[in-house]
Amino acid sequence: MPSTPQPGWSAMGNRGFVAIALSLGLLVGSCTATSTTTIPSGPVSEGDPVAGAAVYAATCRACHGGDLQGIDGLGKGLLPSEFVTGMSEEELAAFIAVGRAANDPENMQGIEMGPKGGNPSLSDQDLRDVAAYLKALQ
Repeated sequence: MPSTPQPGWSAMGNRGFVAIALSLGLLVGSCTATSTTTIPSGPVSEGDPVAGAAVYAATCRACHGGDLQGIDGLGKGLLPSEFVTGMSEEELAAFIAVGRAANDPENMQGIEMGPKGGNPSLSDQDLRDVAAYLKALQ
């Protein structure tokens, strides 16, 4: 959804904004929301990339790296990523919810990505937020 640029922010662009969001996310720490669902459900609200930076920092960076370039043998690079750009925010959140089996033909690392990145405490909104964060960086 297009937004009206704020004075001073338009020159920074999405990457600069998301870099600030990631920095803030590192300060916030991990999310403590709980959920037992494996696929985002209910009304779909837009993800918040700022909140998603915190989710990424607390859960995803262990395998995908702080710079989103991936960690050999653990997680594929996510920046840039045709996989991320080829999905809607909702589709990406649903993928993260389910994960990917090690023997999946599209798994390039041969290592399982557990549901919710191995963090069952992530809520449906957390998944949408991290998806929005990843999409904003592309």
